[in-house]
Amino acid sequence: MNQLPFTEDTVIFGLLCLCLGFVFYTSSIKRGFWKKFYAIVPTVLMCYLLPAILASTGIVDETKSQTYYIASRYLLPAALILMTLSIDLKAIANLGSKALIMFLTGTAGIIIGGPVAILIVSIFSPETVGGNGFDAVWRGLSTIAGSWIGGGANQAAMLEVFQYNPKEFSKMVLVDIVMANLWMAILLLGIGKTKKIDRWLKADTSSIEELKEKVSTHTAKIARVTSLHDFMMMLLYAFAGVGIAHFLGHHFAGFLENNFEVIRNKEKILSSLGSKFLWMVVFATAIGIGLSFTKAKNYEGAGASKVGGMFIYILVATIGMKMDLGRVMENPGLIVVGLIWITIHAGLLILVAKLIKAPYFFLAVGSQANVGGAASAPVVAAEFHPSLTSVGILLAVFGYVVGTAGAYLCALLMEVASTM
Repeated sequence: MNQLPFTEDTVIFGLLCLCLGFVFYTSSIKRGFWKKFYAIVPTVLMCYLLPAILASTGIVDETKSQTYYIASRYLLPAALILMTLSIDLKAIANLGSKALIMFLTGTAGIIIGGPVAILIVSIFSPETVGGNGFDAVWRGLSTIAGSWIGGGANQAAMLEVFQYNPKEFSKMVLVDIVMANLWMAILLLGIGKTKKIDRWLKADTSSIEELKEKVSTHTAKIARVTSLHDFMMMLLYAFAGVGIAHFLGHHFAGFLENNFEVIRNKEKILSSLGSKFLWMVVFATAIGIGLSFTKAKNYEGAGASKVGGMFIYILVATIGMKMDLGRVMENPGLIVVGLIWITIHAGLLILVAKLIKAPYFFLAVGSQANVGGAASAPVVAAEFHPSLTSVGILLAVFGYVVGTAGAYLCALLMEVASTM
């Protein structure tokens, strides 16, 4: 009897841990093939690709798994708390305005990129970007704009606002996932060449290095052999914090929806502020920042950010599993639209980074705070250095705030472009 695909979460989680263990074991080998391999391919990219291969080859069935939900709702907020325990708000403020400029540039790239992609594709394949009424492709693309500027809540808001045919929505989800993950893979590849890229951009990285140095010095000063007591206290801070974040996030989102028509009505621009996930992330981050003003900050010396990093890698594996590599070319026309769109986003980021001499870190995290949101912006930021995770979190939260408004504007421009 054929047992594939695996649908039990216990088995799927075991396979994901096997993938992570394999990657970390092979990346620790400092000679021969694996040393050369990981000099080119980042560890985190492999942690994403191996689960994607499991899903694409039919070994696991991601659609029946709750692992991503558990990782994003439990482990992500726990990681945010543990990785912001040692946050230095003053040092982050000293990073200056370039982080925000690059984030807003990424947003502008999505808003401009959608209608330009429609105009370009309509020249050689008008049927790809056509459609009438609720089947109009621009309506479906508005959901991608919502996802790429904010996140899932903003995407759902766009689906509600523009009433795109739900039967066709899966095509847009495919384009969203394929393009977002392809671009994330490119950004991760660039992390290994950060110094070269920064030299080309003529970027001043002194403020970033200062933040990394400050956190590293503090960590070295408080470093100790981790005891069971330390782990239990970190468990307390992380998951009691997750419980509080969920409780407050759920009730605060409900309060906003019950008292403000502008948030309750999915056709309104600010409706994404009713997202429970958004407020859960906000409160988890706030709890971590609050703990950084207490003695809990010293648990960084016992490895708080390393435990948080482990949770983040589990999340990366579950995100990778959502990607079916075999379906990449199922809708080649829409894939081309997505490719042009994300290229415009990337091109504008590179141009502005070059003009203002912004470090590659701001380019990568500013982009992921838009396209990837709260699930992947901290992952990319942490790849540069664990102390920079909080920058990714703060920008991703800002992405949720501007997501629906930006996507709404983008959709209106795409409607105009599709009629030209």
